[in-house]
Amino acid sequence: MKKNTDNPPSTHDVVQTKLHELERSLRQAEMLLGISHKLAAIGSLDGILETFVNMAIYELSAERGSIFLNDRATGELYSIVAQGGFKRQIRFLNTSGIAGDVFKMSKGVIVNDAYKDKRFNREIDQQTGFKTRNMVCVPIVTGKSEVLGVVQILNKQNGKFAVDDMNLLEAMTTQAAIVLQTAQFVEQMQCSRAQELEFLDIVADITSEIELSTLLQKVMSEATKMLHAERSTLFINDAKTNELWSMVGEGIDVTQIRFPNHLGIAGAVFKSGKSVNIPYAYADLRFNPAFDYKTGFFTRSILCTPVANKQGKVIGVTQVLNKRGGPFTDEDESRLKAFTAQISIALENAKLFNDIQNMKNYNESMLQSMSNGVITLDEEGRIITCNASGLRILKTDINQIISKETGAFFTGQNSWIVDKVRQVENTRSAEITMDAALVFNGESVSANVTVLPLVSNEKKKLGNMIILEDISGEKRMKSTMSRYMDPALADQLLAGGEDILGGKSTQATVLFSDIRGFTTFTEELGAHGTVSLLNEYFTLMMECIQAEGGMLDKFIGDAIMAGFGIPIPYEDNDDRALRCAIAMLKSLWQWNTKRAADRKKPIDIGIGLNTDTVVSGNIGSPKRMDFTMIGDGVNLASRVESACKQYGARILISENTYNKLRGIYQIRDIDDVIVKGKTKAVRIYEVLDYHTETTFPYLMEVVGYFREGRKLYQLGDWDRATRAFKESLKLHTADKLSKIYLERCEHLKANPPEGAWDGIWTMTSK
Repeated sequence: MKKNTDNPPSTHDVVQTKLHELERSLRQAEMLLGISHKLAAIGSLDGILETFVNMAIYELSAERGSIFLNDRATGELYSIVAQGGFKRQIRFLNTSGIAGDVFKMSKGVIVNDAYKDKRFNREIDQQTGFKTRNMVCVPIVTGKSEVLGVVQILNKQNGKFAVDDMNLLEAMTTQAAIVLQTAQFVEQMQCSRAQELEFLDIVADITSEIELSTLLQKVMSEATKMLHAERSTLFINDAKTNELWSMVGEGIDVTQIRFPNHLGIAGAVFKSGKSVNIPYAYADLRFNPAFDYKTGFFTRSILCTPVANKQGKVIGVTQVLNKRGGPFTDEDESRLKAFTAQISIALENAKLFNDIQNMKNYNESMLQSMSNGVITLDEEGRIITCNASGLRILKTDINQIISKETGAFFTGQNSWIVDKVRQVENTRSAEITMDAALVFNGESVSANVTVLPLVSNEKKKLGNMIILEDISGEKRMKSTMSRYMDPALADQLLAGGEDILGGKSTQATVLFSDIRGFTTFTEELGAHGTVSLLNEYFTLMMECIQAEGGMLDKFIGDAIMAGFGIPIPYEDNDDRALRCAIAMLKSLWQWNTKRAADRKKPIDIGIGLNTDTVVSGNIGSPKRMDFTMIGDGVNLASRVESACKQYGARILISENTYNKLRGIYQIRDIDDVIVKGKTKAVRIYEVLDYHTETTFPYLMEVVGYFREGRKLYQLGDWDRATRAFKESLKLHTADKLSKIYLERCEHLKANPPEGAWDGIWTMTSK
């Protein structure tokens, strides 16, 4: 028989239904009353959260659930998620998504289709592979209406979540709220205590370190671990260079980075002395992303605090990057400030130790590299140190001298040094002995010996110092040769092992120069002004001589005598000498420009060059030597220079030099002349390369007409020669040489020479 479904339920059915509902309500009430007791018996916050979520999932017949607690410091909701053998936190802003909306509004919601809700974040499902269909989400509110977080239950197993489900979940969270709040507070206290104990251990470990590079590595490592960051750097200010610097890397890969102490975020913190907490680095204009581009590291968040010493002076900054799980908090900033305050003393001690160590290394390196021997004695007269040069001069080794009594080491012919040490101890003033004779292991040594007292800043006696300057052999010769030539040239000469004490016959180019009208300068300037002028002038000229590898022979009043090709010959001695002469005039004209600006008179000079065989060598005794050149070639160079005055020229060279030149220069043949004290004629040439279009207009045309005039002059054709010289004067009226030849032509035309004309002119003066 078919059952009539339209009939109302029987009284029995109604009673049974109500009994089931009552039983269910009683069970829920019992469950709600037992929540707080059950959760309170659990010792950890993680356990409480896990237990409560499992209870909610069971009571609401759901698949999954989560509790998100609010982090007041960061304004984030976070949940602890177990993955494999470790746990991690999921964090997001407490205004984001469905959970954030519930937290903000403090009102529960039911979402029947998660993917149609704009607040829902699908990325979590994509990451986990779990698909959320529906959910109920309610706030966790305490009795004082404080919202601790939210509970989110996902995917009703049969159907959808109803209002009863949300009411039940709210009732459960109300019961659990006080336990959750207490557990959260206890865990924070435990965490803080553990952090403080760890902090004290870290500080104790770091402050015991005195080696600077190791200290830097420790500070950076501990700061990174303490704040759960990815990277940290301690920058120290270098007051000498105004730079922030740090050591980056480990082991042999350690490198030092430096940058001006006002640049970037670190520079801003150093200059202001105020901490900076940047949650989003790329949004801050002070952040320089160049380092990220270079290293491939991506900077998200930055916490940077100043490091100040006990006087309050900022001596550096500590910068921590990328906190794991979110931005840096106020608590992180406080901890980093406390950390830097504790390490500042250790940092200053390490810097001081590092400075002292560097100074010690520098001093030791300096002593070892000195060519002079340096020996230090303590207050009792024992030898404490001796550098490498000292060991070489004394012909000994370190084991035979260190800790020896002064009197026990300096014996026999050297015992007078002990007397000098005693004298210094009594007078507390230095004693110097020049060119002293010493004997060590049977070998004689010439040395300048200085004994000095060693005194501390507090004027306390520390001992004495003996300085030995070896002036024997090569050193004396180098000192002598460096007076005449570039020191590098002297080194090269001595390295060749040649004997240059004796005379040597060699071909060289000799240069003479002289200041025109120098007597007038001395009268106008007086003694002090004259010396000052010569010192400045000689400095300029010496630079030109040394630049071409020349050797200064001597200064003769205002004159200069130099040689090219001695003591070391070059293939282009003549060109070097001529280039030097041209450079001397150009440097002189530049100097004259400055003198004119200071309303000082210009200086003019004449230069003569001659190439010939000369005798060169040191003339004198081994203690007082002058390296010089002698011979007819030297005398001729002097006569050629003197001829500059008569011809109105600045650079004249002999045919000996002209014939050996390799380069191309602007030169004109000016005369065949017998100089004072000679019987054989020599042809001389004028060099014009120092001129400009302003100082010698139409130079090539003038030289052409002059050359034509010279040929006709040598042929004795006075009329045609006169016309050629007049043409050169039309182009350059200041050409004194053309004027001289016009006067000669007129004289010779009026007074024809006796016998055959050879074109030779005899000079009657030097």
